[in-house]
Amino acid sequence: MKTARKILIGFLALAAVIILNDCFYSVPENRYAVVMHLGKITGITKKAGLYLKMPFFESTRYVPNNLQIYDIKPSDVITKDKKSMIADNYILWKVEDPVKFTQTLNASTRAAEDRVGVAVYNATKNTISSMSQDEVIAARGEELTKMITTEANSDIGSYGLAIYKSQIKALDLPDDNKDAVYERMISERQNIAASYKAKGDSQAQKIRNDTDRQVTIMKANAKKQAAITEAEGEAQYMQTLAEAYNTPEKAEFYNYIRSLDALKASMNGTGEKTIILDKDSELARIFYGANLNH
Repeated sequence: MKTARKILIGFLALAAVIILNDCFYSVPENRYAVVMHLGKITGITKKAGLYLKMPFFESTRYVPNNLQIYDIKPSDVITKDKKSMIADNYILWKVEDPVKFTQTLNASTRAAEDRVGVAVYNATKNTISSMSQDEVIAARGEELTKMITTEANSDIGSYGLAIYKSQIKALDLPDDNKDAVYERMISERQNIAASYKAKGDSQAQKIRNDTDRQVTIMKANAKKQAAITEAEGEAQYMQTLAEAYNTPEKAEFYNYIRSLDALKASMNGTGEKTIILDKDSELARIFYGANLNH
């Protein structure tokens, strides 16, 4: 009898522990708790902590509330000009509506990754197929990311999900046409460089021609100014002489000095010098006096 009583007490204690344990549920910091009553959603607990629930009749499912990252496999895409490329994406996504997420995907993170992966693949294919290869290369980065992310979100909201970013981490060419594309890109860059160089050479020649023209004008102006200055100086010199020898005595003295200078110049050099003077010349007057007999 005592043994049966002990068994009954143990059973009741175990049942009490089970019931008591089923009365509580805890919510971690990075999770939503979806409370369900007989399979029907009755509430969402978003704040972390310990909560009560109705044992046996209520259950909980947990949904991530933080940003998730999903790296999808590289995929082949075709551009508008029929060029093949390989896009390698990663996705940042989050559960925005835990109710929809639970109702449509049964709160499965794996199912959510499949959905966002398909949405991003389709958006990437559609976006790149509407652009030429050159346009895709020019837009790679934030512009292409924004286009793909916007289109991918149009198909994913019904699952309670949101794609924050669909980033192409690598956009490559297939090995069979990579070399040809690289050669074409190199040729285009060389043509652009040659065009820039030709424009630069033309501009440099214009600058040189303009500089040469300005130098020629400056030289001509300088020569003109020098001639004017020289003429003015010569005129000033002659005026000074005229003012210095403005009497007959001064003029005669000036002629005397000039005659001596001329004689001195004629005597320069080596060897004997013979000077033949006309009897009426100024030099003859200097040597023989003004009253020279004829």
